[in-house]
Amino acid sequence: MRRHSALVSNMFEVQEPKGRVLVVAGSDSGGGAGIQADIKTITVLGGYAATAITALTAQNTLGVFGILPIDPALVAQQMSVVLTDIGADAVKTGMLYSEEIIAAVASTLEARARRLPVIVDPVMVAKGGASLLQQRARLALVERLLPLAALITPNAPEAAALSGVSVESEADMERAADRLLAFGASAVLIKGGHLPGDTIVDLLRTADGEAARFEHPRIATLSTHGTGCTLASAVACGVALGFTLRDAVQRAEDYVLEAIRTAPGLGKGHGPLNHGHPIGARLN
Repeated sequence: MRRHSALVSNMFEVQEPKGRVLVVAGSDSGGGAGIQADIKTITVLGGYAATAITALTAQNTLGVFGILPIDPALVAQQMSVVLTDIGADAVKTGMLYSEEIIAAVASTLEARARRLPVIVDPVMVAKGGASLLQQRARLALVERLLPLAALITPNAPEAAALSGVSVESEADMERAADRLLAFGASAVLIKGGHLPGDTIVDLLRTADGEAARFEHPRIATLSTHGTGCTLASAVACGVALGFTLRDAVQRAEDYVLEAIRTAPGLGKGHGPLNHGHPIGARLN
C-alpha cells in the first residue's frame, strides 16, 4: 500500500516547466506569419506558446490591407498576466509597430522577465512590402529592446536599417552583426535570404566571440511568407527547451528549410510554409 501511495505521489509531483514561450507579436489573418505562425511552430517543436498580441492585421498572401495596433497598456497587461501565472522559459518578440508599444514591452520585460532569454525578431516590412514598424519606432527598438535581447534575428535589410551598415555580402553581414552587438544584444543571427545567389548563408555571432555559419540551398518558390517569424519562434522554442543557442538555431534552420520545401502552395501570392511537418518536432 505504501509503495502504491509513493508511486501515485510521484506521478503528481510538480515538474520544473520547460518549453514555455511568450510571444509578443502581431496577428496575421492569413495564418502564414505573426502570432499564428509562432503558435504553430512552437507547438510542433514541442513547446507551449502563450501570446501578447500587439496589432491586428488584415492580410493574405497578396499583402497587408489593414493594421489596427493594440493599446500599449493592454499589450503590457497581456504579458504581465501570463508571466505572473503561467510563466515563461523564453520570450519572443515580432511585430511591435510603434514606439509606444516597444516602450510598453521593454518596461514589462525589465520589470517581470529580467532573467529570461528574449529573442527579438525586428519585423519591419511584410513580404509584400507593407511597413510593419513605424519609422520613429526604429530608434526605440535599438535603444530599448536590443540591450534586453539574448538574440536578435534580422534579415539583411533589417540588419542594414538597424546598424547603419550596408548589407550586400557576407562580409557586410559580419560588420552589421558587430555593430548590433555593440548596441547591447547578446547575440545576432543575420539571415542572408535577401542576398543574391543559389546558396543562402545565415550568420550567427555572439558577444562572447562565438561565430557560426548556417548554409543551405535556395529553394525556388513563392511560399516564403512568415519565414522570419517561424525561424525566430523555432529558435525561441529550442532555447526554452534547454538547447544551446547554436543547437537551437541549427534545429530552427532545418525546420524552416523543410517547411519551405513542403509548403502547401496556398494563395495567389507569397504563400505560407508547412508548419505541420514532423521534422525537428522531437529532436533532442
